Amino acid sequence: MNISLPNQSLSYWLNSVETPSFEQLREDKHHTEVCIVGGGITGLTAAYLLSKEGIKVTVIEAGKLIQGTTGFTTAKVTAQHGLIYSELINHIGIENTKLYFDANIEAKLLIEQIIADEEIDCHYTNEEAYLYADQHDDTKKIEDEFAAYKKLDIDGNIETLLPNKLPVKKALKMSNQAHFHPVKYSEKLIEVCLENGVLFFENTRALNIEFTSKASVITNNGRVFANYVIQASHYPFYDGLGFYPTRMYASRAYIIAVKTEENLQEGMYINASSPSRSIRPCIINDEQYILIAGEDHKTGQGHHFMNHYDALLQFANENFTVKEVPFRWSAQDYVTLDKIPYIGSVTNDHENVFVATGYRKWGMTNGTNAAKLITDLILKKENKYVEIFSPSRDIKVDPSVRKWITFNADVAKHLVKGKVDRPEDKIESIANDSAKIIVYKGERVGVYKDENDQLYGVDTTCTHLGCEVNWNDAEKTWDCPCHGSRFTYKGYVVEGPAVKPLERVDLEEI
Repeated sequence: MNISLPNQSLSYWLNSVETPSFEQLREDKHHTEVCIVGGGITGLTAAYLLSKEGIKVTVIEAGKLIQGTTGFTTAKVTAQHGLIYSELINHIGIENTKLYFDANIEAKLLIEQIIADEEIDCHYTNEEAYLYADQHDDTKKIEDEFAAYKKLDIDGNIETLLPNKLPVKKALKMSNQAHFHPVKYSEKLIEVCLENGVLFFENTRALNIEFTSKASVITNNGRVFANYVIQASHYPFYDGLGFYPTRMYASRAYIIAVKTEENLQEGMYINASSPSRSIRPCIINDEQYILIAGEDHKTGQGHHFMNHYDALLQFANENFTVKEVPFRWSAQDYVTLDKIPYIGSVTNDHENVFVATGYRKWGMTNGTNAAKLITDLILKKENKYVEIFSPSRDIKVDPSVRKWITFNADVAKHLVKGKVDRPEDKIESIANDSAKIIVYKGERVGVYKDENDQLYGVDTTCTHLGCEVNWNDAEKTWDCPCHGSRFTYKGYVVEGPAVKPLERVDLEEI
C-alpha cells in the first residue's frame, strides 16, 4: 500500500478542539498586577495559579492562545527527558541533578492535581516511559543512564523486551509517567482563569519593555503597565542584556500521526541515538493511532525539510503496518548551554521581569515547573528550585564554554554565509506552491509563488539580528538559521525572537 503524507502541516491537537477567541488589546494604557506574555502551557498555568491567589492577571498573546509550541507538542508528561541524567551528574553533580528531576516530577504531580481539582477530561493516561537502544553502540549509554537513575533514586529498570515489540538491544524504563491532550487541558485552564477574572488579549504582540514606576510592556496595540511581567513567549522578547541569543539555540522536530494495523496501547518510547525517534499512543476519533516524532535539527539549517517527514514515515513502515497518516506537524524549542531551562528574573537588574525558556522539547513538565517557580517568586514563597533554573546561574565551565564558542561560531558562520552567497536561481524556475531566493535589483529577495501564480517577495534579512533566512518547504515559512525566528511567505512573524515582519518587496516589475 502506498501511504502518502498530508499536503499541509496540521496539528491534531489544534484540529480536534475549538479553542476560544479573544479581541486585541485596545487600550493605550492597560493596568494590571501581572502581565503574562504568551498563551501556552507556561503562561496559562501561571495565570491559573496566580489568579487562584487573587492576583490581577492579564495575558497577551501575539497570535492565538495555545497555538504556539503547546499546540504542536507530543504532550508527554514525563521526567524521562532522553539521555540527560548521566550527563548532568557529570557536569553539575548529583544534588543539582536531583533537583532537576524532582522539579519535573513535581510538575507532573501539579498537572495531575489541576486535572483532579478542575475535573478536566484531557485523556490523561499514566504510562511507563522507555529510553531504548536499537544499536549495540548505544547500549553503554543506556547502562550509564541506569547508573545515574540509581544514584538519583529514580524508579527505573533495564529491559530487553518492549511492550510494543520494537527491536531493541536494551531499554531503560522510568515508571509512572504519562501523556495527555494538551489543548483540552489548556482550554480548561483558560475557562477557570476567566472565572477568576483573568483578562486575555490575542493578536497583541509584545515588542519591548520600558521601566518607570512600573514595567511598561509596549505592544503593537498599546501599553500594559504591571508590577510583574512574565515572558512565557517561548523566547524572551525582552533580553535585558541577558544575552540570550548567545546562550541557546533553536531546534525543530517533526511529528506524524499514523493509523496502524497494530495497536500501541502501552508505554511511551524514545531512542538513545540519532536521528531521534519518539513514540506514543494517541486516541483520534475514538481509534488508536501512534504519534512518531523526531528528526531534530537546528532551525533554518538544512534543505528539503519534507525529507524529515519522509524519514519518519519510513521508520513507521519499517516497524508497523501503516494504514494512513492523517496529520503531520512540526515543533520548535530552545536548547540552553547546559540543557537546563532558564527560569527566573531575566537579569539581576530586573527582578520583576521573568523569563521561562530553553525547555529542550520537554515543555509539558518544564513549562509547568516554570509557572510554579515564577508564581512562588511573585508571591514571595520559598522554592528550592530557584538556583538550579536561575538564568543568572553560574554555567559550569566544562563543557559550557566550549558549547558557547560552538553555538556562536555556528551563528557567525551562517550570518557571513548568508551575506556572501549570491543566489543563481531565476524567478522563472519557481514552481507553484514553492519558493526560492533570487537576486532582484542587486538584492537578495525571497520569492514564493502560490497555486495561482501570485508572487510574494520579501527581504530575506531577519529582523532580529540580521541573519539571512532560508525557505522551509515543509511548513511554507522563511526560517532564520541563527536564532530561530520564523516568518510566513508574506513576511509576518510566526515565532520570535523577531518581533517585526520581513520587509515586503514589490515584484510587479518582474
